[in-house]
Amino acid sequence: MCPPEIRERANLPARRLATAASRGLWALGGKRAFDVLVSLALLLVLSPFLLLIAALVKATSRGPVFFSQGRAGRDGKLFRVYKFRTMLGGRRPDPKELVPLDHPEITPLGRVLRRTKIDELPQLYNVLRGDMSLVGPRPTLPDQAAAYDALRRQRLLVRPGVTGLAQVNGNSMTAWDERILYDIAYVRRCGLVMDLGILLRTLAVLVLGEQRMTRPFETTRYARYVTPPSDFSLRAVPASPGRTHS
Repeated sequence: MCPPEIRERANLPARRLATAASRGLWALGGKRAFDVLVSLALLLVLSPFLLLIAALVKATSRGPVFFSQGRAGRDGKLFRVYKFRTMLGGRRPDPKELVPLDHPEITPLGRVLRRTKIDELPQLYNVLRGDMSLVGPRPTLPDQAAAYDALRRQRLLVRPGVTGLAQVNGNSMTAWDERILYDIAYVRRCGLVMDLGILLRTLAVLVLGEQRMTRPFETTRYARYVTPPSDFSLRAVPASPGRTHS
């Protein structure tokens, strides 16, 4: 006799069964294989450009080429995320500080790198290592992850991503709790088609900007997958270009 979960799925329409099956194969190994192949290819193709950026960072300000910081990954496992350094060398970073693009300690080159997201390209190395995925919730700070309740902790069920569903629907233009809802919706519905759509939409965000791509969570099709708890705040965040952790 079929297990109950198989019997329940047998009553689904064929299209929904195919979608569920594709998500299962994606989660079982397809996503990781895609991450390895694409990140390796991008690192090889972009290596001259990455070396140029590294040289410019070193030549235009004192300090290391890379900035690294501890983050919580899949299942809360700690790892170090890498970026090109965009702030003055010798600065002691505050992990909880939100740094707008006009922060006086961001270098002129750093503003360009942040605005274009080029500073995050070293995270392709994190993807290749298996710390991160190309698509997923953005890696969070360890103390934030430690304070998660059961619902918020769902965003730690997958590898964090270089880009994600929240990042292509407003990111810093939306409230933090709204980004959490996008992340949880992604965890519950991720698959090949969704990942490819997010990667394509990421390119649109780079061209058009976050503000033009902002969509309130409750107006999207993803709202059917997550019910916001009463303590969630979905108020819009005042526009602050480049708003991000240091």
